[in-house]
Amino acid sequence: MFLADCHNHTQCSADCEESLLRVAEQAARVGLSMVCTTDHLDLLGRSGKVLDHWDWRPCIEQLEQARALCPKGLELRMGIEINVPHLFPERTRHILGQAELDLVVGSAHNLQKDAMDFCEWTYPDESCCYQALDDYFDSLLAMSGMEEVDVLAHIPYTLRYMNDRDGNHVTLDGYYERIENILSNLIARGAGVELNTNRGKSVNDYRSILECYRRLGGEIVTLGSDAHVAQDIGKGILPAAELLRELGFRYYTVYRRRRPEFIPL
Repeated sequence: MFLADCHNHTQCSADCEESLLRVAEQAARVGLSMVCTTDHLDLLGRSGKVLDHWDWRPCIEQLEQARALCPKGLELRMGIEINVPHLFPERTRHILGQAELDLVVGSAHNLQKDAMDFCEWTYPDESCCYQALDDYFDSLLAMSGMEEVDVLAHIPYTLRYMNDRDGNHVTLDGYYERIENILSNLIARGAGVELNTNRGKSVNDYRSILECYRRLGGEIVTLGSDAHVAQDIGKGILPAAELLRELGFRYYTVYRRRRPEFIPL
C-alpha cells in the first residue's frame, strides 16, 4: 500500500534538530512511499512575540540534498505548517508566494487573546480549558476560509496539553456546531482536513470529526505523524488509513504543487 506522511518536521523547525536525510532513511525503513515535510512557519513565537523574518533557503537546500541521497523509491515533497495565518493575511500571502510548495497546512498554536502558545499555558481546571478552546475554535473558523490554507491541521491539537499533559478530561462535544461550520467552509472551497496521529498516539481522537466531515460531504483527508525525530516518522499512518476505510472513505489525499491527489485505500 502507498503510505505517505504529510505532517512532520526537520531541523528547519525551531523545535526540531533532525535532518531530512535521516527522516527519509527512516521513512524507507518503515515502508513509506512518500514524505512531505511541513516545517514550522511561525508568525508568532511561543511567548507571543511577532516573528518578522523568514528564509526559505534552508528548507529548499536540505530538500535538494536529501533528494540526491535518499533511498530509492521514496518521494520527498516540501510543504509548510503556517501558524496563525489569519492574524497576518498579507504577510502570509507574501511569504507563501516566494516558494514552490506542495502543501500548506494551517494551524493555530497561539491564542488570539494574549498570543501565548497553547503549550505555554497550564490548564488547572476545565473552566480554563474551555476558555482556551473558545479562542482556539475562533481561530480555526477564521482560518478555514483562507485560500492560502490547503489543509487544516490537527483539530484536537489543544487536548494534548489540556488532557494528556495536565490531566483534565475535556471533550470537544460542545464545539460540534463550530466544527461543522469550519468543515463546511473547507469543503466549500475544496480544502481538506488532517488526521494527525501525534506520533501514533491520537488516531482515534479524529473519529467523530471525520464522521462529521464525511456526513457533510468532505473527501480530502491528509495523514501525518507530526514527527519531530526520525524514529517517529510514519507512526500511526497505517492505523489512520484503516480508520478512514472503516468510516467509508475511499481514499486519502496527498498534495503536489498545492493540488490534491487521491490515494486509494
